[in-house]
This record gives sequence, structure tokens and C-alpha cells, in this order.
Amino acid sequence: MQPYNYPSKYLENAVEEFAKLPGIGRRTALRLVLHLLNKPKEEVEQFSATLNEMVQNIHFCSICHNISDNDICSICSSTSRDKTTICVVETIKDVMSIENTMQYKGLYHVLGGVINPMEGVGPADLNIESLVNRLKSNDINEVIMALSATTEGDTTNFYIYKKIKEYNVVVTTLARGVAFGNELEYTDEITLGRALLNRVKFNNSFSVE
Repeated sequence: MQPYNYPSKYLENAVEEFAKLPGIGRRTALRLVLHLLNKPKEEVEQFSATLNEMVQNIHFCSICHNISDNDICSICSSTSRDKTTICVVETIKDVMSIENTMQYKGLYHVLGGVINPMEGVGPADLNIESLVNRLKSNDINEVIMALSATTEGDTTNFYIYKKIKEYNVVVTTLARGVAFGNELEYTDEITLGRALLNRVKFNNSFSVE
């Protein structure tokens, strides 16, 4: 595609920033920027202020690494959640997907990704040690491995299982109602809810010895 001849360096800079967003190419970025230019100045300033407020004030929960308005998220601080169960997920979006099923009342642990050597992501890049520390210091009975049914997800499941199997916890995984290769955020709520309810022991899902 031929490069655009931008009439303004400020326009070009804005397009460059929008094009850095996932799934946004230069053509879409230009359309979004031009849309903002056609909006009243007050609306654009409010848009910018909202983004800045989010960046300045949002926290990552010091316990589970979910996003929060406070140091500890509303799920970890809730007195109505089952404190003996931790559901391990890849991303914050997965927490939202599982919460939408209304089938789970335990706690979460957000890894921040999965092990992927091809992209340079190793165990040390993920929130795995903090999960182990939670098992050391809390009365946890079950850890649910709710990672995406991909090769990288299964590799991460196996690595974590090896790290935590010495602790007195039951390790389970989602029933394979979630098709192989699917990410949780693209799985419908009914299927994901059933996969949670029908979860199986991890060491029964395949050979780990």
C-alpha cells in the first residue's frame, strides 16, 4: 500500500500511535483519527482525559494480578468468594469471560500469558512464583487450570502442575468442551460454564509422569 502524504505531522503522529493498537492497521487508524478531528474539542479532550485517568489510577491486584481500582481487587477482597479455590487464567479478559458464566465463585490468578519459547516468553516472565507463594501461605484446596486449549496453554499447565503437585491441593483442568486451539475469550458462556462445572483432575487428563 502506498504511504499517505499527511498534511500535518500531528495527524501523522496520531495515526502512528493508533496503528500500534492490536488489529488496527494504518487505514483504520487514519479513519479513527479523522473521526476524532471531526468531533467537538470538548469530546476529544474528555476522551483523552479518560485514557489518562485510567493509566494513572488503575492497579493490578497485589494478590491475583487482576485489574483493580485498589491495591486488592473486589474479587480477592470479597467475603462471599470461596477462598479455598483458585482458577488460573492467562489474561484479565479470561477472568471477565469466566465471571460472565456466573458458574464460578472462587478466586483467580492471572498469569499474564503462557509459556511460548517462539515468542521469547518463559516461566520467569509469568506470574507463576506468586501462585506458588499463595499455595504456601493460604489454605487452598483446589487449583483449576483454565488456560486456553492450545499447545502453549497445555505446556504451561504441565509446567505449573509440576511446580505445585507437592502441595496438598487438587489440580483440575477444564473439561474439553472448549475446543482445541480456542481461547477462552472466544468461547461462549454456556460452553465455558459447562467446562468449569465438569472439570477433571489434571493428572487424569493425560499422562504427566
